[in-house]
Amino acid sequence: MPMTESHPHPRPGSAPKSAIPGPAGLPVLGSMLDLRRDSLGTFQNARRAHGDVVRLEAGPPGLRSVFHAVFAPEGVQQILASQATNFRKDHPLYEEVRQSFGNGLLTSQDTDYLRQRRLVQPLFTKRRVDSYAAAVTTEADTLVDRWRTADAHTVDLIPEMNRLALRTVARILFGLDAGAAEDAFHRCAPVINAYVVRRAYVPVKVPRDWPTPGNRKARAATDELNALCDRIIADRRAAGATAGQTADEGDDLLSLLAAAGNDEDGSLDATEVREQVLIFLLAGHETTATSLAFTLHLLARHPEEQTRVREEIERVLGDRTPTAADLDRLPYLTQALKESMRLYPAAPVVSRRAVAATEIGGFRIPAGADVVVAPWVTHRNPDLWEDPERFDPQRFAPEREAERHRYAWFPFGGGPRACIGQHFSMLESVLALATLLRAYELDAVDQEVPVAAGITLQATGPARVRLRPRDGAGGTPASGGARAAR
Repeated sequence: MPMTESHPHPRPGSAPKSAIPGPAGLPVLGSMLDLRRDSLGTFQNARRAHGDVVRLEAGPPGLRSVFHAVFAPEGVQQILASQATNFRKDHPLYEEVRQSFGNGLLTSQDTDYLRQRRLVQPLFTKRRVDSYAAAVTTEADTLVDRWRTADAHTVDLIPEMNRLALRTVARILFGLDAGAAEDAFHRCAPVINAYVVRRAYVPVKVPRDWPTPGNRKARAATDELNALCDRIIADRRAAGATAGQTADEGDDLLSLLAAAGNDEDGSLDATEVREQVLIFLLAGHETTATSLAFTLHLLARHPEEQTRVREEIERVLGDRTPTAADLDRLPYLTQALKESMRLYPAAPVVSRRAVAATEIGGFRIPAGADVVVAPWVTHRNPDLWEDPERFDPQRFAPEREAERHRYAWFPFGGGPRACIGQHFSMLESVLALATLLRAYELDAVDQEVPVAAGITLQATGPARVRLRPRDGAGGTPASGGARAAR
C-alpha cells in the first residue's frame, strides 16, 4: 500500500474553510526567496507540511503576491477539467508568455482559442501524426551515426535530445533541414524563458519598453526568433513555389497551417501562422526533449530496466525501421517513458486564475486568486505512488493505471486545454527511443541531474552517459540496415 504522511486535511462533508494553511516564510518577504531558490522543492515541502491545498505569499507587504497551490488529483481535475471554465489562463506567467511568444494556441483564450483549436485540430489527428513517423526515424538514425564520433563515447543527453527534438519538429513543420535554426533557438530560447519566469513572479514589473539591460537582451532574443520564423516560412514558401506548389500545398505542417480554414473560422493570417509555428517549435521540441533525455538517463542508471526495454525492442522490430504501428507493440518501452514523465514532467507547474470563488478540498479559493497545480508534486505524492522517488516502469502496466485517479498523472495537462500534441509527443518519443536504444547501451556518468522550473522543466546540470555501440551501430540494423529497410 502507498505510504501516507501526517498533515491536516478537512473532514469530508465539512463546511468550507477560509483559512487556507501555508508556510509563514520570512517576516518581510514571505516565501519569495524559497520560491526563487527552489520553487519545486518549496511546493513539495508545502504539501508535506500543510496538505493538498496551500496558500503561499511572496514579496514585501503592500507588494505581496498571493497564490494557492492544489496538489490532490481531485482538485487538479476541478481546475483543469470539471470546472475548467472557472480557471482561466489569466495568471501572470501566461501573460508574460503571451507577450514574448504571441497569442498562439498555448496562450490564447475564449473565441481566439476555440477558433485556433478548430483550425489546428485536423493537423493532429492520429492518421496525420502517424504520417510523421518517417521524419522521426530519419533524424534518430542521423543521431545514431553522429554518436559514433562522440568524444570518448560520452555525450550529454540534455543538449543532444534538444537538438534531436528541434531537428525533428522542424523537419515536420517545414520539410526542411533545421541546421540554420539550431544555434538561434538554443541561444535565444533560454534567454526568453528566464525573462518570462522572472517577470511573472516579481511584485513590481518594469515596463517592457524601458531600455534596461534585461529588457534589451530579451527583446533582441525575441526579435531574432521572430525574424528566424519569418525567414523559414518565406524560404519554405519559396521552395514550394519552385516546386510548382502554392503556399497551401504540401504535407508539412506549415503548408497545412497555411491551408487551414473553413467558412466559419476563416484562416490563420500571417502573424497567427508565425505565432503557431513559434509555439510548436519552442514548446513542441523542449517538452519532448525533456522526456527523451530523462528516459534515456533513467534507463542508463537502471541497467536491468534498460535490458528489458531493449529485449522488447529487438523482439518487436528485428532489423527493420520502427513505424507508427509499433507504438502499441512496445508497451514496456512506453511504460518506461511514462514513468520518466512522472518523475520529470516537462510542464512541472501549471498556472490558472479563478474567476469565481470555488471550494476545493474543503477550502474556499477566492475569486481572482492565482492558482497552480504541480505535476512535479502530485506525481511524487506517497499517498498516490508507493516509494515515489523510485524508477519503476511497471507502475504503468494497464491494470495498475486503471486503479489510479485520472489526475494522479497528468504530464499533458487535461480537460479542454489538454496538450493538442500528446499523440505526436508519444509517437516521436517511442520511435526515437527505440532507434537509439537498439544501437547503443548507455551507462550513466552523472547519477543525479539538477532541475528547475521554467516555462518547461529545465536541467541545470549535465546528464552524461557513456555510449557502448551494439552490433549494428554502424551500417547495421540500427543504422545503415534500418535505412536500407525503408
